[in-house]
Amino acid sequence: MNLKGIVPRTWRKLRIVLLVLFVGQFLYIFLLKWIHPPFTLTMLDNRLHLPKDKEFHYQWVDYDHISEYAKLAVIAKEDQLFPDHNGFDFKSIEKAMKHNQKSTKIHGASTISQQVAKNVFLWQHGGWFRKGLEVYFTFMIEKVWGKQRILEMYLNVAQTGDGIYGMEAAAQQYYHIPAASLSREQAAMIAGCLSNPVKFTVVPPAKITIWYQRHTLTQMRYIASDPDIAALVESRKK
Repeated sequence: MNLKGIVPRTWRKLRIVLLVLFVGQFLYIFLLKWIHPPFTLTMLDNRLHLPKDKEFHYQWVDYDHISEYAKLAVIAKEDQLFPDHNGFDFKSIEKAMKHNQKSTKIHGASTISQQVAKNVFLWQHGGWFRKGLEVYFTFMIEKVWGKQRILEMYLNVAQTGDGIYGMEAAAQQYYHIPAASLSREQAAMIAGCLSNPVKFTVVPPAKITIWYQRHTLTQMRYIASDPDIAALVESRKK
């Protein structure tokens, strides 16, 4: 066996595979600026592990068909600096790292952009390798998609219950209304479950979900007058 010949051939094939993968993911990022994903890895994993008595719910709706209260609620709950940062909230990351060094209760500091990068392109669990990929995809969607598309994606693919994804599916399952009709209180309740959408039930509401709802409602009042946030939550069509 000629090892000297095998190694160069293997390296050439590997380079071609890596190039195809790189170009493929690059095209996928650009396509998702205009089309919605049929599913994500998180959805696929959740669907495969759902109990037989549970149904899977995911229904995409455009930005204009989602209540402005829902947009405001997720920003208030998850990432109040969303319109201003470049995908990363370094002060929150530093604060979380200091807390996690002293406590066994881990605090996260992921922005909405980071959560979208993870939810759309990656898997939920993993170490530094997945975190590195998350940084890359966060950078890319910030540059290619822009804030409104990122928020639209988040509102559609974020898990909002056991086997439930997105605001439309949550609104239909919990309140039997479209996402466009969600009230301030209903939107804040759904946002309240985002930290742990399986345990923090919306209907019937868990005590922790109610606590988050009240906190979110307060924060919504504080940030509603911010011009950058107000411009972002407005529908594109009037």
